[in-house]
Amino acid sequence: MLPSLAQWLQGVWPELGFLRVFQYLTFRAVMAAMTALLVGIAAGPWFIRRLTALKIGQPVRAYGVQSHLSKSGTPTMGGVLILFAITVATLLWFEWINRFVWIVLAVTLAMGAIGWVDDWRKVVRKDPEGMRSREKYFWQSVIGLAAAFYLVFAISEGSNARVWALFTDWIRSGFTIDLPQQAGLMVPFFKEVSYPLGVTGFVLLTYLVIVGSSNAVNLTDGLDGLAIMPVVMVGSALGVFAYVTGNAVFARYLLLPYIPGTGEVLVFCAAMAGAGLAFLWFNAYPAQVFMGDVGALALGGALGTIAVIVRQEIVLAIMGGIFVAEAVSVMLQVGWFKYTKRRYGEGRRLLKMAPLHHHFEKSGWRETQVVVRFWIITMLLCLVGLSTLKLR
Repeated sequence: MLPSLAQWLQGVWPELGFLRVFQYLTFRAVMAAMTALLVGIAAGPWFIRRLTALKIGQPVRAYGVQSHLSKSGTPTMGGVLILFAITVATLLWFEWINRFVWIVLAVTLAMGAIGWVDDWRKVVRKDPEGMRSREKYFWQSVIGLAAAFYLVFAISEGSNARVWALFTDWIRSGFTIDLPQQAGLMVPFFKEVSYPLGVTGFVLLTYLVIVGSSNAVNLTDGLDGLAIMPVVMVGSALGVFAYVTGNAVFARYLLLPYIPGTGEVLVFCAAMAGAGLAFLWFNAYPAQVFMGDVGALALGGALGTIAVIVRQEIVLAIMGGIFVAEAVSVMLQVGWFKYTKRRYGEGRRLLKMAPLHHHFEKSGWRETQVVVRFWIITMLLCLVGLSTLKLR
């Protein structure tokens, strides 16, 4: 909004030439981060008081880690604050004609809506199960598939008009149309290695990345500050990829696909980083508020969608290794328990407790040790991911 307003003011009053700075992407990204940070910190105390007054407190499982019992009643659904700050900052600083930012924002808010319903049922209606797993997965699938079907054509073409034309050509061809190289699966650390996926393969991969990322971040959100800082780091790193793939010169030099319009996603990434740091101000140990599913599902969906847009799905798995490990730990724990129960009549566990961060707590690590060490690991993984820009 502000870039368009600045451009209009320059047309009316040419002497306001200094407003040209609003056209610079890097400036708008920095301002988006600052705006989200200030909005989050300013609104945080009032928001926490409202959650406390409404008695929206986090229930804690009695069979979980005993040190967490003192957290019972801590305000949750703080993800609403994150989404508010992201939305305000993004709408203020990005070019409204950019289709990629709109799709990222739509997926983020839609996943947040699912999490909001889940949290509301758990906390307000006192339903321990919240939204049933099948219901939650159904709506996540609807969002993921809708985003995937749009992105497969949006990434392949440079404008919405041409996107629609490509979609109709795909239908007329009997669903067998060939896609350009930038719609293939990019393999890091190799020069110009891209595996063609086709429309079906692209949609399936995108669906798995968006829904998988959403759930992985949600599983990671179990300790004070554990999920939000990796989200900030991974989101910021993806912002670098967005800037590069949206710049023809940088993309050509670094042997990455040039996708017009993706650079604007940097504004969203910056806003997410600023909002995440603002939330961490209140979520750091001992936490004054938890993000809840409304924040975790939304942020995970955002990371997955951005990774697909910048064609870095594999790099997302590398940089978000903590999220991957947390999700895999739950799948292995549940799968092994069911297998041993069926075979031996008694369920056995691979880990002391899942997700993985609880296993380390049960092993004697303090909560702050788990959190900071996971942050350090994520920082190292993000550096590895960023190294793929040049190491090819």
